[in-house]
Amino acid sequence: MYNGRMDPTEHVSHFNQRMVVHSKSEALLCKVFLSNLGPVVMRWFDSLKEDFINSFKELTRVFRARFVTCSRVPQPLDFLLSMAMQERETLKTYSDRYWEMFNEINGDFDDVAMRTFKVGLPAKYDLRKSLTRKPVKSMCRLINRIDEYKWVNEDQ
Repeated sequence: MYNGRMDPTEHVSHFNQRMVVHSKSEALLCKVFLSNLGPVVMRWFDSLKEDFINSFKELTRVFRARFVTCSRVPQPLDFLLSMAMQERETLKTYSDRYWEMFNEINGDFDDVAMRTFKVGLPAKYDLRKSLTRKPVKSMCRLINRIDEYKWVNEDQ
């Protein structure tokens, strides 16, 4: 249900994924799309002039344009580069915060992310020492290594 506060592009994308088997029926797409709008958004839709929208593509274009202020803005890479583990922060909390920020950045920065995660750890951490001695070559391996250390050192 779209409430007028979420990213409209994400909403349309999720809707399209759910409706992929019905994508040939424009009328059905429009009707089902409207059934996923909350009260505030329905008031907006009801205020549109009759025959203003002629296709599902047009409906989603107008919808995105109207709710563009709710769009999520990707974060710059600088945000990731400035992250560091805080005093008394656990490894779990730091890694959760780090990956959340990583997912907000557009672009292919896996190499940078793998390096800056390590640099953000305090020098005393065994995980940092391990990543220095034996660097990982993929995000998957980094996440696996972090998970191993979370299990072994839950207090870190």
